[in-house]
Amino acid sequence: MTKRLIIILFLLPSVALQCLSQNSDKDNLLRSEVTQYGQARVNIPFPGIREVNALSAYVSVSSVRKKSVEIVLSPLTVEWFISQKYSYAILVRPDIKGIMTSSDVKQAMEWDSYPTYSQYDSIMQSFSTLYPSLCHLDTIGKTNYNKYVLALKISDNPNIDEEEPETFYSSTIHGDETGGFILMLRLADYLLKNYGTISRVTNLVDNLEIWINPLANPDGTYWTGNTISSPTRYNANGYDLNRNFPDPETPNTVKQKETIDMMKFMREHHFVISANFHAGDEVVNYPWDRWYRQHADNDWFYYISRKYADTVHLYSVPGYMDDDIIFDNGVTNGYDWYKINGGRQDFMTWELQGREVTIELDYNYVTPVANLNSLWQYNWRSLLGYIENAMYGVHGLVKDSTTGDPVAAKIFITGHDKDSSQVYSDTLTGNFVRLLSAGTWDLEFSSKGYYNKTVNVVVTDELKTEIIVEMVPILNPIDTVTTTALLLYPNPAEEYIKAVLPDRQIGKINVSIYNSIGLKLAEYSVTTTEDTPLLINVKGLTGGIYSLVITNSSTNVTDKSRFIVVHR
Repeated sequence: MTKRLIIILFLLPSVALQCLSQNSDKDNLLRSEVTQYGQARVNIPFPGIREVNALSAYVSVSSVRKKSVEIVLSPLTVEWFISQKYSYAILVRPDIKGIMTSSDVKQAMEWDSYPTYSQYDSIMQSFSTLYPSLCHLDTIGKTNYNKYVLALKISDNPNIDEEEPETFYSSTIHGDETGGFILMLRLADYLLKNYGTISRVTNLVDNLEIWINPLANPDGTYWTGNTISSPTRYNANGYDLNRNFPDPETPNTVKQKETIDMMKFMREHHFVISANFHAGDEVVNYPWDRWYRQHADNDWFYYISRKYADTVHLYSVPGYMDDDIIFDNGVTNGYDWYKINGGRQDFMTWELQGREVTIELDYNYVTPVANLNSLWQYNWRSLLGYIENAMYGVHGLVKDSTTGDPVAAKIFITGHDKDSSQVYSDTLTGNFVRLLSAGTWDLEFSSKGYYNKTVNVVVTDELKTEIIVEMVPILNPIDTVTTTALLLYPNPAEEYIKAVLPDRQIGKINVSIYNSIGLKLAEYSVTTTEDTPLLINVKGLTGGIYSLVITNSSTNVTDKSRFIVVHR
């Protein structure tokens, strides 16, 4: 017994040294992989969702399954990961040496191969050349390696900023997630070729401004040059661009050039609805990614995500985008899956009051060329249906009740809106779109210099509710005129009457309203100030003729005038 124990004690140091050596070899192999290819993928055993969410603050988690977590390491994160002593397995890099690269632009536009970067640039240029009356090519910015980040605007009047909802599709912010890149190019081609022929396409192009950015991270996709031979998730500086947007929980992240340019572009446009396309799973992921609490419009987000996935299921093979173990049959709330900070989806939805989802298109990060056509066939109807959502909900115009000028107003729903879910009317046009679930809603309009206004609307799924909202200014030029008599306007009135008072009625006054037969309907006291008219709510009065009597409480001086109430 003693002899056996002695043998074990002698063996233990040897085993420990061997394990350390194996770990060291694997760590060095991991470092080498990152140095050579710009990244490495590893799997760790699933440690629990709390640990995954904590881990996500330091490295790019790309997928979470029941038994494992997939992580993509860059030169910026590999040493931190090694220092944490996780048990991990290095994932074999997908073999894309045989990936089919287009021989020329013509072959690339058959959409069953991958273009070179120069061919991609030529394709985008050709769209605007071939269809100048339907599209306009814009540059979001340039990358660290001097590649263009391009966006195509498709509309019936592409060179004019029309009063139409703007939508935005963007793909491949992770450079090695390539299926969406081709999908977006093919979508642009489909819309342009079929305008005027297919009514659904014509309706979209006539009523929306559709922006498509097929490749948000060209440095990552074309990491080794002009062809897709060794794409990386990261930008040229090793940053995950979909963890790089402003986030209240990570305010000090160093913003990359591509992020800054994209933020500027998105701020210049008021995208009503948008989506960004990824790979590594098959699911529609909706906000929030960073918070456990639900978005105010969670029901609406689920509805449009469910509609996208369900439409896919009608036209795809069994098994595509239908995971009901990890996800809800192809749909998930972002945080329920795993937490990320600095994602574009939450930035667009939180800071810009847009509505964005993340659509994971393929378990393969680099979609094999043999599958590109299937990816299109499974998704193109859902792509059209998703941007059609911009034509539903409440579409309105906010204007000055006196001048008719547009008013920039905040549109808020008390008891519903939270976490920046309100929307705003356009400063120049007064137009707004509020996407909402079906139901009855009280929209509250507020703007500096105007009295608040509440409008009740009924929203029906997949229909547009149109309203015009007239805001009553607190002060007009007429409000500050010197008058010797009680001046009422507008008269007739529907909702409010303003009473411009003579100087003798400045101070505490008593206000009485009488109907045409002399019956007192209202009486109250109020204190007035110079150059500020008295606002009288007449919405509760039936149509007819009324008398307004104002009496100064100190001097008992009385002024009278008549007004008319009409209700249309």
